[in-house]
Amino acid sequence: MPVITTRPCPADARNALEQAGISAVWAKLYAARGVMHPAQIAHRLPQLLPPSGLLHIERAAALLADAIAADKRLLIIADYDADGATACAVGVRGLRMLGARVDYLVPNRLEHGYGLTPDIVRLAATRQPDLLVTVDNGIAAVEGVATANALGIPVLVTDHHLPGDVLPDAACIVNPNQPGCNFASKHLAGVGVMFYVLLALRAELRQRGAYVSEPEPDLRDLLDLVALGTVTDVVRLDANNRTLIENGLARMRNGKANAGINALFRAAGREPARATVFDLGFMLGPRLNAAGRIDDMALGIECLLADDPATAQQLARQLDALNRARRDVESDMLEEALAILATFDPSDNHSLTAWQPGWHIGVIGILASRLKDKFHRPTIVLASCENGELKGSGRSIPGLHLRDALDLVDKRHPGLILKFGGHAMAAGLSLPAGRHEAFSQAFESIVRELIDPAALEGVIETDGELDPADHSYSLAEQLEHKVWGQGFPAPLFTATFDVMAQRVVGEKHLKLKLARMGTTFEAMHFFNADLLPARIRAVYALMPNEFNGQQSLQLKLQHWEPAS
Repeated sequence: MPVITTRPCPADARNALEQAGISAVWAKLYAARGVMHPAQIAHRLPQLLPPSGLLHIERAAALLADAIAADKRLLIIADYDADGATACAVGVRGLRMLGARVDYLVPNRLEHGYGLTPDIVRLAATRQPDLLVTVDNGIAAVEGVATANALGIPVLVTDHHLPGDVLPDAACIVNPNQPGCNFASKHLAGVGVMFYVLLALRAELRQRGAYVSEPEPDLRDLLDLVALGTVTDVVRLDANNRTLIENGLARMRNGKANAGINALFRAAGREPARATVFDLGFMLGPRLNAAGRIDDMALGIECLLADDPATAQQLARQLDALNRARRDVESDMLEEALAILATFDPSDNHSLTAWQPGWHIGVIGILASRLKDKFHRPTIVLASCENGELKGSGRSIPGLHLRDALDLVDKRHPGLILKFGGHAMAAGLSLPAGRHEAFSQAFESIVRELIDPAALEGVIETDGELDPADHSYSLAEQLEHKVWGQGFPAPLFTATFDVMAQRVVGEKHLKLKLARMGTTFEAMHFFNADLLPARIRAVYALMPNEFNGQQSLQLKLQHWEPAS
C-alpha cells in the first residue's frame, strides 16, 4: 500500500510569501514547491532565461541568418510525438515569419523509426535541401549526421534529450543537456529549444539591420504551440517552463491561439477560453499524438500549420478519429497485458518487461505508462517490427533514472541493446529479435542494483490537511487554472472522513457524501465502483463542478485507506 506523506513546507519561505501579500493557503502551496519570492510565480516573459545562455545558439542563429540571406532551402526533420510536432510547427511558422524558405519531413514511426537516421537523410536529400534542422531529435544521430555530411548537407541539431558518449559531427548543436552548456534550465522541451533558437535568430537579424524599416515578427504568436508541446512532453516544470506555459495558455484564453489548436479544442469538446494544463495534456495532446502512434504525424503537423479554420477543423476531426482508434488498440493491449501478468507479483520483482508479438508499436509507450502506474515498477513494453527487431518504450518511477539504467545494461551486456535514448522517466530502445527474455533478466538485475527498495513501495505526497473553511469552489477553480506538472505537482490534500452516503453512477464511478468536522462534502471516486468503508483516510484534489448552470465544489478522491 502506498505511504501517504506531507510535502515539507519551509516556514521561512511561507512567511516571506505571506508577508508579500499572498494568502496563507497559497503561501503554503508555493513554499512547499520551492517558491521563495512572488517574482518566481509572476511568469512574465521578460523573466525568461536569455537565449545567450544556450551553448552555440549564436552560431545557430548566424547559420540560419546566412541561409535566409542566401535564400537557401531549409528542411526540418521532426519527431513523431506531440513535442516533435509542435517543435516542427514552431520551426516552420517561426522561420517563415523571419524570412526563411523552409519545409519539413517527419519520419513515420512504423516505416523509419526515430530520429535522423541514414534512411531519413537519404529521403530528405531527394528534396535538395541546403540545410537540415532537427527538432526534438538529433543528439544521438551520429550515423545520420555522417550520412548528411557525406552528401554535402550540413545539419543544425536542436534537441533536449540526453547525449550519448559521442556527439554527432553537426554544423551546430543546440541542446541544454549537451556537455559544456550552462543554461540554467535543463528541462526545456524540444519545442522550447526551437523557440529559443528563433529568439536568437531574430536578435541576429535585428543586429544585421533586417528590421530598420519594418516591424519585427512577434514570436509570442508561437507560445500556444510552445505551451502544448511542453506540457505533453511531461518535462520538469521549472520556473522557465511554467512561464512559457502560462503565457501560451493566456493566448488561448484570450482568443489568440492558432486555428489548429482551436480546432483541437473543439474536437475534444473543450473551450479555449477556459484552457488548462489538463486540456493540453489529456485532451489535445492525445489527439495530436494519435497521428504519430498509428498513422502519420504529418497530419498533426498540418493541423498545427493550418491558418484556415475550416481546414484545421477537418484535420482535427481526422485526428479525433485516430485517437478513438488508438484508445481501442490500447484497451485491447492493456487487457491482454493484464491477463499475461495475472501471476505477476510486484513484491518479487523490481521491474516489469512485457512483450507480445502482435502489439502495436505506436501504443507501447502508453501501455508502459499504464502498467507502470498499476504496478509501480520501472516498466519496458516491447513489440516486434517487420524485420524481427524488438522496439521498446519504457516508463520509470521516482528513484530510477531510466536512461542511465539502460546505459548500464548496454555496458554490462554488449550487443543486447541495439540502440537506446531518452531521459530519467521515459526512454526508447531496440533489441535484436528474440532477446526479450535476456533483456528482462538484465534489466531486472540493474534495477535491483540501482533502486532503493523504499522507492518501490510508492509514496503519495500531499499538502497535508486543508481547513474545511478553505474548501471552496473559488479555490478549486484557481487551482485548476494554474500550471502544475512534473516537478511542480498539483496540490493534493489528505484528511479523515466519515462516509455518509455512496452510490455507483455511470456503472464505474462512485459518488459520495463525506463528512469532516461538521462539514459535508460532495465527492467522486472515478473509475472505481467498489463501495468504501464507513470511515476513510483519503487523498483528494479540489474539483470545480458545473451542472445545469450551478457551480459547486467536489472532492476528487485519488486514494483512500480504511481509518479507525
